[in-house]
Amino acid sequence: MKKYRYRIVKRDKSPSIYFQIFLPFFSIIISLVVSSIFLIIARINPFNAIIGIFIGALGSKFSIYETIVKAIPIILTGTAVAIAFNSRFWNIGAEGQMYAGALGATWCGLLNLSIPKPFYILLGILFGFLFGGLWALLPAFLKVKFKVDDVVTTLLLNFVMIYIVSAIVYGPWRDPISNWPQSPNLPENIIFPIIFPKSRVHIGLYISLASVAFFYILIKKMKLGFELKAVGSSEKASNFLGLNVPKIIIIASIISGGIAGLAGVSEILGLHYHLVDNFSPGYGYTGIVVAMLGRLEPIGVLLSSFFFSVIITGSQVMSRISGINVYISDVIQGVTLLVMLSMLLFTEYEIRRFK
Repeated sequence: MKKYRYRIVKRDKSPSIYFQIFLPFFSIIISLVVSSIFLIIARINPFNAIIGIFIGALGSKFSIYETIVKAIPIILTGTAVAIAFNSRFWNIGAEGQMYAGALGATWCGLLNLSIPKPFYILLGILFGFLFGGLWALLPAFLKVKFKVDDVVTTLLLNFVMIYIVSAIVYGPWRDPISNWPQSPNLPENIIFPIIFPKSRVHIGLYISLASVAFFYILIKKMKLGFELKAVGSSEKASNFLGLNVPKIIIIASIISGGIAGLAGVSEILGLHYHLVDNFSPGYGYTGIVVAMLGRLEPIGVLLSSFFFSVIITGSQVMSRISGINVYISDVIQGVTLLVMLSMLLFTEYEIRRFK
């Protein structure tokens, strides 16, 4: 009887387009199966839990609106991370950049300028983009100038910015009327308009979709997008082609941080109407999972963003109805990231049988 050995070896050619398209969907199925094991251990019926999540997120008009609201910051942070990762700027700092953008938009609002609403909203968006972009610029500068690990710096700067915001809302910007740790309410002429009546869906939806459209044009149509992907593929080859690698990484960091900052702008000007401590449940980190599940592609990021907004919204609704812990969404997110990273291995490698 012949004995065979199995090895993981590098592929001779790229996998088929069908394999690459169905890989994220296959990853989601495996993630739900693996998550079901944890649910069974917790003595929860996995079928009821997962069905409850999707019904909770899509079972009514109100639920759909709330799912869209949750999708807005996730689309923005997912797009931000995907742009950075395409250039191999490992931006784990979308959460901090989101807070920086919220800080910038709030500062703009507290100036209380007497200008028409459309212009004030645009100014708030610009402030948020600049604050987020500049916060991402710091680790990018350290990377290109001193070769400092961007994973470490972007991750640690998250906590720095979160604590800066906390210090401000507990200190100089504390609401003098309510004395709550939040900024005073922002003026009405900088608040995002609502798109659908009797909902919380605001124009941040248009901003998030515009960011995906910009991402598509950048990667598919623009010279800068080609340069970003070239640097992401090989810095050595990019230098050989005469590309200015440090400049490209800096530009990618500013764009990425700015778009992540817009997620903070949308939360403050679209939902809270004042700067508040810990306003994000971790959208910046969710953006990392979204970018990886979406294969760093615009359409993939958009679809995976809505998938995770369904998981988050559905978990909250299901928790209120059935008493199942809302942190089930965090379990599914974590498992999905691990499964997707494992599946990506098979885009470069395959299992072969040897005698």
